[in-house]
Amino acid sequence: MAINSYFIAQLALIGFTFFMLLNSAAVMVYFERKIAAWAQQRYGPHLVGPAGMLQPIADIVKLMFKEELRPKAADSFLFYLAPILCATAAFAAFSVVPFGAETTFFGLLDKPIGLEVTDVNVAVLVIFAITSMGVYGIVLAGWASNSKYSLLGGLRSSAQMISYELSYGLSLASIIMLAGTLSLRGIVDAQAGYWFGFIPKWFVFIQPLGFFIFMTAGVAETNRAPFDFPEAEQELVAGYHTEYSSMTFALFFMAEYINMVTVSAVATDLFLGGWHGPFLPAYLGWIWFLVKIAALLFFYIWMRWTLPRYRYDQLMEFGWKWLLPLAVLNLLVTAAVVLKAGW
Repeated sequence: MAINSYFIAQLALIGFTFFMLLNSAAVMVYFERKIAAWAQQRYGPHLVGPAGMLQPIADIVKLMFKEELRPKAADSFLFYLAPILCATAAFAAFSVVPFGAETTFFGLLDKPIGLEVTDVNVAVLVIFAITSMGVYGIVLAGWASNSKYSLLGGLRSSAQMISYELSYGLSLASIIMLAGTLSLRGIVDAQAGYWFGFIPKWFVFIQPLGFFIFMTAGVAETNRAPFDFPEAEQELVAGYHTEYSSMTFALFFMAEYINMVTVSAVATDLFLGGWHGPFLPAYLGWIWFLVKIAALLFFYIWMRWTLPRYRYDQLMEFGWKWLLPLAVLNLLVTAAVVLKAGW
């Protein structure tokens, strides 16, 4: 009976995580429009439903009933494989991200279960590997569309990914050295407690440069402004998804927002103490987790409507001449401190 209840709880967690990620894209679209309207001093969605809250549903219905178009000279198999690959990688990357303390669901289970789809002891490497696969979908979309705009978008995405993934990985390595584990749950547990009785032991306080590098590289990895060169509207129409419509376009759109949620969730676990926070018991720690993710996602959107897009040469220069040396320096200093202090 215990095995069955544990298995059912695991299935419920899988279904809940999938459902929340699926709906996160619609919620993010609504808040992106509202925050953009706030930044530009206008209303934003306000006609469809109360305060415009049904606008994302209207958009989904519109996309479902739009005609699916494909260029005559496009490679049909790769053309449809690309959005599926992007969406699959986006969902799979979140599967190893813990979002709450272990629980027995108020005694319903004989042994506690972690609030994540699966707990692996090399979760950081799994996320790094899966998120790297997402760029293949973008490159395939650019190649298979047989369009110069789409191809340029795909090439830009691959160059951007290679340039910023090095800094991304080095910032992760600094946290791994401090925590002594590749497990995300172990990294979160290493941030439990307080310094001097009131300062949380979050790694962001001892790795502020690492946090800056991680978030900057994360924004670039998810192709968001000011690093949205693969879909630069002023130059490439819509970039790699220029030729997509209906639900194939929706898959790219959904993958982008889910990747934003994943980067924010991983940053929360690595630098912001995960579900640890004051005033709430451990079994309600997931509330703190959601609050921290919401703050990072607001930063994502606010930055899009605040900063101008760089030139492409500035993007490459910043990645290779500034961010990468900073990441290497941060890693070396962290290693020296860990060895000297016997962390």
